Amino acid sequence: MKKIFSLCVLGVFLFGLIASLTYAQKATDIMEKMIEAQGGRKLLGSIKDTTMVGTMEIAMAGMSGTLAMYLKEPNKMRMDMEVMGMVITMAFDGESAWWINPQTGATEEMPADQAEQITRQAWGNDILLNPDKHGVTYELKEKETLEGKEYHVLEQSFPDGWKMTWYIDAQTYLPYKTVSKQIQMGVEVEAESFLSDWKKVEGVMTAHTLKTYQSGEEVMTMSFTEVKYNTGIEDSLFKKD
Repeated sequence: MKKIFSLCVLGVFLFGLIASLTYAQKATDIMEKMIEAQGGRKLLGSIKDTTMVGTMEIAMAGMSGTLAMYLKEPNKMRMDMEVMGMVITMAFDGESAWWINPQTGATEEMPADQAEQITRQAWGNDILLNPDKHGVTYELKEKETLEGKEYHVLEQSFPDGWKMTWYIDAQTYLPYKTVSKQIQMGVEVEAESFLSDWKKVEGVMTAHTLKTYQSGEEVMTMSFTEVKYNTGIEDSLFKKD
């Protein structure tokens, strides 16, 4: 009887172990298919910098403006936005986050909550291609159906415990939306970002529209009219003056 019981326990243990490894492997498979759908490892790995120019609609404020976004591998980012004559600049130079206060025109360190967000956003393709190097993990969740379409669901976890959930189109393997928790003015809110209008630019599938919501309310829509890769952006662009 003890031998049978021991074999049963061992069987349950092995089943759980195999199921866990299989589930992890499936998460890896989804990641690889998503990478392939966007252009493949070799092409994405060859991108050194990205420039995106377009317009934005700020739904909560009823305002519109222009924006330019610059990314440089592995972790530099800058956004220049102009709204009603005001220019707002936010950037992360690889070590610190800063912004130009539109009210005073002064260059200042970014508030902690916003600094954390732009620091994560600044990570480029390497965090997708080599997540282990950055301590980032992906866990496959159950598929979900949204508006009649199936999506693979991946939970992305950072070393500091912050998480983002990715919804990947089960047919195209392109990201459809992300969901995460953000801190706004000291209050935690659920942030959703929807990626659409995918077009091929220099062989890379790129989302040209990004719509964001907070706690179910539309916040902003970014529409990019020009996307360029590997233009030779200098590090000085991201440095605080």
